Amino acid sequence: MILRLAIASLFARALTVGMTVLAIGLSVMLFLGVEKVRTGAKASFADTISGTDLIVGARSGSVQLLLYSVFRIGNATNNVTWQSYQDIAAWPEVEWIVPISLGDSHRQFRVMGTTPAFFERYKYRRDRGLSVADGVLMDDLFDAVIGADVANALGYRVDDPIVVAHGLASFLHHDDQPFRVAGILEKTGTPVDRTVIVSLAAIEAIHVDWKSGARAPGAGTPEEVIRQMDLTPNAITAALVGVESPIQIFGLQRAINEYSEEPLLAILPGVALQELWAIVGVAETALLAVSAMVVVTALIGMMATIFSSLNERRREMAIFRAMGARPRVIVAMLVLEAVLTAALGGALGLGLLYFGLIVAQPIVDSAFGLWLPIEAPALRELWVLIGVIVAGAVVSLVPALRAYRLSLADGMMVRT
Repeated sequence: MILRLAIASLFARALTVGMTVLAIGLSVMLFLGVEKVRTGAKASFADTISGTDLIVGARSGSVQLLLYSVFRIGNATNNVTWQSYQDIAAWPEVEWIVPISLGDSHRQFRVMGTTPAFFERYKYRRDRGLSVADGVLMDDLFDAVIGADVANALGYRVDDPIVVAHGLASFLHHDDQPFRVAGILEKTGTPVDRTVIVSLAAIEAIHVDWKSGARAPGAGTPEEVIRQMDLTPNAITAALVGVESPIQIFGLQRAINEYSEEPLLAILPGVALQELWAIVGVAETALLAVSAMVVVTALIGMMATIFSSLNERRREMAIFRAMGARPRVIVAMLVLEAVLTAALGGALGLGLLYFGLIVAQPIVDSAFGLWLPIEAPALRELWVLIGVIVAGAVVSLVPALRAYRLSLADGMMVRT
């Protein structure tokens, strides 16, 4: 009986109720959308580097090592000697190891020297590898492979020349030995997008005539001579390591940290990423708070709508009372109307969210490298919908109690 009356009342005020449902739906979509983006961003952040068991560098802090080796932020406190790198590579626990050399830049983008194994071993988003969108991988000493952001920001195409600067913010350039863009990587949403990748030997080649951070006066070794030289580096910045068996990770980490030849640090990328997220992820709390305020605002708007409709429905309430309806029936009907409105708004918001995900997922992945999974509503999302419905019932109690106090004579009185 009460349910039928509530539904009939909602249909009688279809336009007003529809606007309220839309407002609640949009606010729920925003709240759940922010939650999806937050969890997607956190997952993408945690999957910036996958399949690498350890990162090895000079002894410093775990977050600092992660920042300069993976995110290309900051600088290493020291380098790792090539001898130490070879010693670790020879240990039986090590399945593979990839060296990384940092220090130079190209128009504010970091230049990284490595080996072809980097393109095979570097994984992100659990098991996705690097692929070339245009061109090929490094084939010549002075070939460079650039990330998608580098290509987009600087307008580079395959075969364009690149001149590397010495250091990060330096006016000194290795213009006597320019590189050629051999390939452009597909968008990954990782720091690789903002990196110029060259061979480890190329890093040594462009520094042949440099001493103490500057080009030696009068030096100018011909390129053909450089190509014949032994370009094995003396030191590297860091190394990515994969172990033979997961049970050997902690033992290998301890052995590297206790390495007697020089002070080294080995970190687990996943643990360091969680530590870094604890620092940079503070903004997500503020974002969720703003979204929650949007939902609260929509619910307050629903309460205001019920309040404003009471003046128009005074006679309706009085007729119900005159026909024998008890005051609690009036309260129950108003609360039920609010619950149905909130439920419809929540369902609409959920539908809009998944429609938006279907449309935006490939666009966001292509543009920002942020993967937004389309999955069945999680328990957390269902609790949000239940919370919206319960909150709708609670905020409706205020106008419902006011209607409860209205007298039969007040409703029947003709106002002039």
